[in-house]
Amino acid sequence: MVETRKVQVTGGSTYTVSIPKDWATENGVSAGSEVEFYPEGDSLFLTPRSEEERTEGTLDISNLEGDELTRAVMTMYVSGFDIIALESGRITTDQRRTIREATQSLVGLEVLEETRDRVVIRDLLDSSELSIHNAVTRMRLIALSMLEDAIAAIAEMDEDLAHDVIQRDDDVDRLWMVVSRIFRATLRTPKAAEELGLPREVCFDYQSAARQLERIGDHATKIAHLSLNFEQPVSEEIIAAIEELFEESKKVVNGGMDALFAEDSNEATRLANESREAVQEIDERARKIDELLRDLDPGRAQLLGLVVDSVSRSADYGGNIAETALQKAAPTP
Repeated sequence: MVETRKVQVTGGSTYTVSIPKDWATENGVSAGSEVEFYPEGDSLFLTPRSEEERTEGTLDISNLEGDELTRAVMTMYVSGFDIIALESGRITTDQRRTIREATQSLVGLEVLEETRDRVVIRDLLDSSELSIHNAVTRMRLIALSMLEDAIAAIAEMDEDLAHDVIQRDDDVDRLWMVVSRIFRATLRTPKAAEELGLPREVCFDYQSAARQLERIGDHATKIAHLSLNFEQPVSEEIIAAIEELFEESKKVVNGGMDALFAEDSNEATRLANESREAVQEIDERARKIDELLRDLDPGRAQLLGLVVDSVSRSADYGGNIAETALQKAAPTP
């Protein structure tokens, strides 16, 4: 229920307003307590001041194994827990191995304590030192380089390069988890957004873009896996057409990201619209490549068709980023 308070003046120059007693009681605020104010546009957020800033969460992993256990650790991490205690009557060797692998796959985590029935993981990073902008920028570079190298792996029939692309997907996933963790922190407390120096709306835009970049990394990984199935070289004509498709898709993604990062709203709008319009041209280019594949062996044509589809889908994701940039550049109510 919304409660209203009347602003009063004390001492002739100081504005004061009371806070609801029920809220104060639930949050441990009483006479003499200190609270923090965070201005954001025309809003002012109030939160109790907390001396203990590191949050701890406990999870019973008795019935969790393999992927389920990995996802549980990742969920606790993304949710924002600084200390994660995993408990069971007896933690098995397989569970310990899974926990270590999950810990190594996430940025900043380290096993702090390990006993027969408990494993404690701690985030060693200072949240105030994290940059969502840098994380998304890094994702952009890695995802696009993965896509380029995955195509090169087909052109050169280079299995080592294909495996390298597949391994780099872990880097993209790690950064995606970091971005998600930072974004959820800004939803949980206005202090996190203040430490980042960014409005929460912008953090949401960056998180949306990061999701698209993570998907581009997935498609690059898919192409790398497909490249391992080619037993004979692909014709230069088809390779050249796919490489051209990649270059155009890359322009869309870069255009969308440049629009997202642009400080001038007019420039952001121009770049975003150019990227969105280019997506249609890429769809037409992809259809022309599909025509080149009709005369090939059906199995080979299917493999190459999947490659073309993944490259063109990457352009679609770039178009989604451009759409986010347009919303970011639009006037706010």
